[in-house]
Amino acid sequence: MTVPTQKPARKLSMQQRYSALTHDLDWDPTYVTEDEMYPYTTFEGIKVHDWSKWEDPFRLTVEAYNKYQSEKDRRLYAVLDGFAQSQGQLNLTEARYMNAMKIFLQGIPSGEYQAHRNFSHLARYFNGPGARFASLCQSMDELRHAQTEIHTLSHYNKFFGGMHDWNKMSDRVWYLSVPKSFFDDAGTAGPFEWLIAIGFSFEYLLTNLLFVPFMSGAAFNGDLPTMTFGFSAQSDESRHMTLGLEGIKFMLEQDEDNLPIVQAWLDKWFWRGYRLISLVAGMMDYMLPKRVMSWKEAFELYFEEQMLNGLFKDLEYYGIKPPRHVQWAIDEKEILSHQVYWVLYQYSHAAAFTTTIPNAEDQAWLEEAYPDTWPVFKSVVWDKAQRVVDSGERYFNPGLPQLCQVCQIPMGFTEPGNPLVQCQRHSIYEGERFDFCSDGCQWIFDREPEKYVQAWLPVHQIYQGNCGGPTLPDVAVWYGLEPGDGGEYIGSMDHQDWLAWHAPTIKEG
Repeated sequence: MTVPTQKPARKLSMQQRYSALTHDLDWDPTYVTEDEMYPYTTFEGIKVHDWSKWEDPFRLTVEAYNKYQSEKDRRLYAVLDGFAQSQGQLNLTEARYMNAMKIFLQGIPSGEYQAHRNFSHLARYFNGPGARFASLCQSMDELRHAQTEIHTLSHYNKFFGGMHDWNKMSDRVWYLSVPKSFFDDAGTAGPFEWLIAIGFSFEYLLTNLLFVPFMSGAAFNGDLPTMTFGFSAQSDESRHMTLGLEGIKFMLEQDEDNLPIVQAWLDKWFWRGYRLISLVAGMMDYMLPKRVMSWKEAFELYFEEQMLNGLFKDLEYYGIKPPRHVQWAIDEKEILSHQVYWVLYQYSHAAAFTTTIPNAEDQAWLEEAYPDTWPVFKSVVWDKAQRVVDSGERYFNPGLPQLCQVCQIPMGFTEPGNPLVQCQRHSIYEGERFDFCSDGCQWIFDREPEKYVQAWLPVHQIYQGNCGGPTLPDVAVWYGLEPGDGGEYIGSMDHQDWLAWHAPTIKEG
């Protein structure tokens, strides 16, 4: 009697294997209710009828993910090691380039770490296994980004000022309250709003502009480690953007009642993200000695073309409209970077970076990039600042600036179409006046005033005596600043060291 041969089991495809190792491991609770097991996904008003409809863009098992990321890390750390051994910091264009990296180090890794923690939370508390596993993968990504950003820039801490206490500074220093308030706002929202805040606003808006044109700028300025990290991270960011888009589509496809909620979140987080990346605008146009493109060009390419005419065209199918106040942002692209850098210039004596008046080469580039607005801004601002320098002084604003209650940026923005008139809005809540830099920030406040009246505004905290003492030296010590960290770049410790490193050597007879 012959025994029939058994057909070998068909090998699962990657997608089938992924589903078997993630979705198929889910179970229905028996001794607690679903609401008790997943208590955070209903209070925002989002209705979900079928979690199995979640389409996960990661589609990687943990094993495959770790192998893939470890290979990227090996390549990154090989670059870091080679750069350090060859004294690569000497091949940067100028020491002033490092000011952009100081702001990056002080403002970004702590936000990446907060994103890691919140996605870890979602990996436990989302109802569906697909959404939980996607959150787990992004949580690991965010932790890796925080670690590799810190490691990448740690080499420069040996040679340049302002990079020593970046973690303390991220919690305390005035300009770093801008990214900190963004993540605090997102982290205190519900899980679905968090997906919009990070997956849409942070990933689509910020990282597109930070990890592509800005990191290309790092390469142009001889910063091979930062460029390598940036492009290594961007492959992760593409998955994160896809996860954010999947979250939006998932909510919209589950119930038509979700549409107005999602639209309001897109309106809010577009403006919050846009105000956050205004710091990147100043860094791109003024802090990179060699530039790949202007802020205006990057905004037109990565926002207007790719998001406004791409992403939002796709979302029209679901009834989504372009974000509220989008035209305001488009109108500001001609002037935004000038205004941001002028604020940083005025207050760099209380910062962990240095600033200086654009030199002749910089001004020629700015005039070519912004022919309509640069001449006006130059005559009104920089020519006066130059006259102060010519007299032997340096202009620093002696007062403390008024801050926007929502984005927490000093009130240095102007009315759309009029670069000479400062924009200021206000609302009255429970008898108290609150001020804003724009219609967008005022609209966000008026939707949730109970949240934003609690904002930790650095200037208010200084006046209340909560920042080390009543004088600037007291505040600087509380910030963690050391002599030479901030102020004017020309003549600074970084500048003097740079000149000494590149001084011609004198050979003995």
